[in-house]
Parts: sequence; structure tokens; C-alpha cells
Amino acid sequence: MSGVDGALLAHLQSGLTSVCHAWAITRPDGEVMGFTDHDRPLAFDGLTFRADSGMTSLALQQSTGLSVDNTETVGALSDAAISEADIEAGRYDGAEVRAWLVNWADVTGRHLLFRGSLGELKRSGGVFHAELRGLTDRLNTPVGRVYQKPCAAVLGDGACGVDLEDPSFSHSLAVAQIEENRVLRFEGFDDFDDGWFAHGVLAAQSGAAEGLREVIKRDYFEEETRVIELWHPMRAELAPGDEITLIAGCDKRMETCRIKFHNLLNFQGFPDIPGDHWLAVQPVQSGEQGGGSRR
Repeated sequence: MSGVDGALLAHLQSGLTSVCHAWAITRPDGEVMGFTDHDRPLAFDGLTFRADSGMTSLALQQSTGLSVDNTETVGALSDAAISEADIEAGRYDGAEVRAWLVNWADVTGRHLLFRGSLGELKRSGGVFHAELRGLTDRLNTPVGRVYQKPCAAVLGDGACGVDLEDPSFSHSLAVAQIEENRVLRFEGFDDFDDGWFAHGVLAAQSGAAEGLREVIKRDYFEEETRVIELWHPMRAELAPGDEITLIAGCDKRMETCRIKFHNLLNFQGFPDIPGDHWLAVQPVQSGEQGGGSRR
């Protein structure tokens, strides 16, 4: 192994070793968890690595060039470590992973074997299998600007510039009624126009779903009741009384950007680009372009 710490290299070359593996998982919500396949906990880098998770790893596949390094880790599901409910809620989707080879007798002797992210997670029979993908996996993500009529920016990002903390575009309140973990109903909630939150986001601020977000499909009134309908059920249970934040939606049209968000200068679409019908237009001599006959 290249770049191995001198103390660890000397230990490995001694022929009598005391090494194990350790993993640190940083979830998208910021929580950091440590695990090891040693029979006792380890501590370094300000983190305690749990020994009772039953976590083991398969062989790490590494190569030169831009090929994606990958491996797999296996562990027991438990509320104290990685729970099935948290996997189902998506709390580990895209989590950052670091893996070390560690001298458990002297943890200052360690080598970072792998750094990447969690890929596909499978669970069955009280056990989870997690695919680990190396840093070069991010190079598979398509990048570049798309020339299209609708806006290509994400509402609130750097290209858009809309401040979603503005009370005009977000509102926090408690869940009143909920059906199928997807349809919410509120009485007397008429501070915003009909459809204001359609295509927006519902973010859970408390309860079992805290930290999770889901896209809003429809926002409409049934007499005095406001209905917020999500595209998919929340991946953890929402209950009456849980605090949520509703964020206004954008349908990517120039008119919406100008009238609803007053943000036309940052519109990232091309509203005047010709449509597909121009591809089939044949040349004529009349020069007529008013929508009538072009013979």
C-alpha cells in the first residue's frame, strides 16, 4: 500500500499484527457515526468507533485512472447503530464514508483505505448490505447547461438568487390533519394564494420525519380547508402537531419568475427559443410568417 504511515508500515512488516477496520459515516443531516470490526471500541479523530454493530467489509476494489473504486459493507440492523427505519426514511442516502486500516493497539498507526459515499442499501433478515462508491463516482454526473424555454435553475440556488427565508416564500406551521402520510389539511390557512406552494417543498422540522423533505404536487382549497398534496408519502411518519415548513413552488415559467418572485433578471431559461415545429418548416418564397398560408 502506497502512502502508509511509517509506524503502521513497520507494524505490518513485523509479521505479528494487531489491525482492524474502522468506518466513519457522515449522514446528509450532519450526524456522524463510527463503527469498527474490532471487539472493543476505538477512538480517534474526535470520534468513538462502536464495536457492537456487527459491521464487516468485503475486499476493496481499487484501480488506476478514473475507474470507480468500490466495496461493500455488511452489518446488523439495530436502533443503537443503523436502524431499518432510518434506512427507509432515506437518512443514509448519499452519506459520506471513510474507512481506515487501524492498529488497534496504537490507533495513531492508521491508514485511510477508502473515501466515498454510500450507494445502494439493501436490508433483510435484520442485516443491511451497503454499497460503497469511490470519489470518482461523482464524475459520472452529467454537467452543463441545457438550452430550453423553462428556467434551468433550482429555486433558491446561486443561479436563481431567491431568498427562501423570506416570509413571502416560506411558512412554518404544525400538522393538523394528515392522510396516507401524503395529504395534509389545514383550516383557516389562507395567507397565501391558491396554488402558491404547488411544485414547492415540505420540510419536516420535528417528529419522526425531522430533517426529511418531499416535493409538493398540489396546493388547493376545498371550501375553507387548504389541502397540501405530496407527490409521494413522507419516508417517515408525520403526525398531528409535528412542525413543518412549506416552501413556495416554481413552475419554471418566465411569467412566474417575473410576477411571483420578482426575479426576472436571474431567469435561467430561453423563452424565445424556437419550438420543435420549426424543424419541419420548409423554405418558401413568399416570406409570410404571420401564421397564414406560406405557399
